[in-house]
Amino acid sequence: MGLSDNYVYRFGKLNTDGNRKMKQLLGGKGANLAEMSTIGIPVPPGFTISTKACKATIDNEMNWPEGLDEQIKKGVEHVETEMGLKFGDEKDPLLISVRSGAAVSMPGMMDTILNLGINDKVVEGIIRKTNNERFAYDSYRRFIDMFGDVVMGVSHDHFEEAFENMKKEIGVEQDLDLSAENLKELTERYKAIYRKRTGHMFPEDPMEQLKFAVNAVFNSWNSARAVKYRQISNIHGLIGTAVNVQAMVFGNMGETSGTGVCFTRNPATGEAKLYGEYLINAQGEDVVAGIRTPKHIDELEQANPEKYNELLKHTRKLEAHYKNMQDIEFTIQDGDLYILQTRNGKRTGTAAVKIAVDMVNEGVLGKKEAIMKLVDPEHIEQLLHPQFKDLEDGSKILGKGLPASPGAAVGKVVFDSGKAEKSDYSVILVRIETSPEDVGGMSSAEGILTSRGGMTSHAAVVARGWGKPCVAGCSDIVINYKSASFTNGEVTVKEGDFISLNGSTGEVILGKKELTEPDFGKEYQTFMNWVAEVEEMKVRTNAETPEDATAARGHGAVGIGLARTEHMFFKPGRVNFMRKMIIANNKKERVAALDNLLPFQKQDFIEIFEAMEGLPVTVRLLDPPLHEFLPQEEEEIKKVAKELGVTAVMLQNKVNQLKEFNPMLGHRGCRLGITYPEITEMQARAIIEAAIELKKEGKEVLPEIMIPLVGGIEEFRNQRKVVEKVAKKILEKEDISLNYKIGTMIEVPRAAIMADQIAEEADFFSFGTNDLTQMTFGYSRDDAVKFLPTYVEKGILKQDPFQVLDEEGVGQLVQAGVRLGRMVNKGLKIGICGEHGGEPNSIRFAYNSGLDYVSCSPFRVPVAHLASAQASLRKQSDAQEQEASNAQEV
Repeated sequence: MGLSDNYVYRFGKLNTDGNRKMKQLLGGKGANLAEMSTIGIPVPPGFTISTKACKATIDNEMNWPEGLDEQIKKGVEHVETEMGLKFGDEKDPLLISVRSGAAVSMPGMMDTILNLGINDKVVEGIIRKTNNERFAYDSYRRFIDMFGDVVMGVSHDHFEEAFENMKKEIGVEQDLDLSAENLKELTERYKAIYRKRTGHMFPEDPMEQLKFAVNAVFNSWNSARAVKYRQISNIHGLIGTAVNVQAMVFGNMGETSGTGVCFTRNPATGEAKLYGEYLINAQGEDVVAGIRTPKHIDELEQANPEKYNELLKHTRKLEAHYKNMQDIEFTIQDGDLYILQTRNGKRTGTAAVKIAVDMVNEGVLGKKEAIMKLVDPEHIEQLLHPQFKDLEDGSKILGKGLPASPGAAVGKVVFDSGKAEKSDYSVILVRIETSPEDVGGMSSAEGILTSRGGMTSHAAVVARGWGKPCVAGCSDIVINYKSASFTNGEVTVKEGDFISLNGSTGEVILGKKELTEPDFGKEYQTFMNWVAEVEEMKVRTNAETPEDATAARGHGAVGIGLARTEHMFFKPGRVNFMRKMIIANNKKERVAALDNLLPFQKQDFIEIFEAMEGLPVTVRLLDPPLHEFLPQEEEEIKKVAKELGVTAVMLQNKVNQLKEFNPMLGHRGCRLGITYPEITEMQARAIIEAAIELKKEGKEVLPEIMIPLVGGIEEFRNQRKVVEKVAKKILEKEDISLNYKIGTMIEVPRAAIMADQIAEEADFFSFGTNDLTQMTFGYSRDDAVKFLPTYVEKGILKQDPFQVLDEEGVGQLVQAGVRLGRMVNKGLKIGICGEHGGEPNSIRFAYNSGLDYVSCSPFRVPVAHLASAQASLRKQSDAQEQEASNAQEV
């Protein structure tokens, strides 16, 4: 790399090199700092070291690329000029902060260092200039703590222990009760801890401190907690973190100084009111770490209305500029207000929908913008989570904390994040306070409870982002890690005991509380109506019960894309008829058993068709291998044999006979119907007769019969003939017409690449991406869990292909099937009915591939609606950008 490579971008009143369009290069924080500088927000000047520099450094074994050192020095000179101070100077000292900032917000995942540039000489200069010895040594000891922890791996706990010991020696309880002399002594103790733990003296050279700090932030990109967070949050495609170097402004200079975090709207409810917390005489880490209990931002309005109104003015300007709720950090230094960062605020599903509707009504942005920018599919999924059934049932309230993230959670208490992550049962993670090292356990837990921290603490921010119920800062309880218990003074709860969390009220409840379905609210329906106006690809549901069908229809499903008939055979009173069919010795016995199943099947379809009246219902004929219907254990075999009136030996022999080496690739799907056409005949008869019965009642029924697992035209043709023969006979007898379709599920790779032949006779295709993924990769879905996490962790696969559709491999087969199918049948209806039909990235791919619909579980139908609408809008936006680009070229 040559010297012409630009790695450093400045921001400030005099010079600003970047803007928000450079987010991938400058990270979200750096791009926003540059943007704020250009619109008149009071931002301390600084510079951003790009993500490109991070990648180059990591790729070169932590050696900086050529030119970076010189560009950083010029960046420091830029800050010196704007501040009128000198880095490392004893007379007019400049201190700086060093913060990470990736293109996607990762709260608390990477490292921050404040007060960099201070040393034994500079601290004396600060004292002379500010006449505030306490502030100077408070800043110095904080820097040693952060530098030691972040750069050298000296645990913060060692410094915290020294701090607590000092308070005990002096006989005080509050941090602010330590005098300047106490903090000066504490600084020396911190240096001794650093020297003991590292074997080195604490570095005095500010430029050396800066280089160490920049490398530490680069390194934090690949820290275990950051990698884990990206995996959990499905963040991919980023090359590294940017580093933001910024002039320090100090909230710990006394009673006229302070620091805080605020949201332009309530991130839990969406209420259009400034929401946040602040601390007097503190630095920013004190607020977000939950070490001191902060004050609500409303109290700032009472204590200092001038600064509150100034803050309000800036926050409103930022929200209007970014057209989104903002999460803002601010510092007041000796009466002067500074904005340190802004970003789109993480919010709950309830808040996201309300904010979107409110902002459209306020004229801040249009409906399409609100759909694209303000609500994620994950937000809609959060709204579908259950709530507590009865809030006034006399439950034992153990304590009440802050309602940091709404929703209801029930689980066993666990105090260790590692245990929570490995647990195979529902848990509530209980911590004094959480840190980035806890993200694995936080992700696995049903809910999170902390005894310390506020609404902007690490636990609160991360929980809201993930939609996890969280109660933070519950000071009513005392947690004891050693005894693995907590108590409120009356009741002691031990690890493994059940508790319930109400993240909407902050209540911690003893025992297991009953859950109920959520209440969506009026804004939800308004928003989803907007979504329906713009979505082009439709959403169906996977359902085989009238209850599921009705629920999905209530969420806007426009049909059933997959009704699995095998689930129906397991219902009480019918599974033994299925078993009799399986153990039959000849066709006559099989038909007799199937005749007993026919009334059940017909009633199943009547109920489903009624629930989806006027909408298409795709019924998949029997798919799984027959051994799945038979008992496998010896005692169960004896019991079932008695029920069937056969010997246990005979049934055991049948079980052994049907056992397959690889059931996924065995005697199943259309292969069953071809071997035993009477199965297909019975199911076709049940579907057609059910549809006719309802049609006679004046109801519109649109059955679609799906042949599973075909690998080519001959298999499909065989089964279609069986269905058509049955249908023709019934329709002629009843002298009635019926609009029905016969299609197939494309789940065998051969079918995808021979789709043109199949489409000549099929009325529709539905991609069964679960099996298509299994067969394309050669992975068993059930067994792949043993190695897929390792594959994702090592970067062999970007994502679990059973959760997110593999576009490079499986996706190519889908697109080939669409292209070939439509080549011979332009009106061919095509959808996806695998689990990928409810996953937003896979839905985008399905839309871009020209599919007519996706089908997913009833619970995920609203999520799929939003993802489908966003896919439509994104394609429109991309087309407009391309058109504008073409016009510029002309």
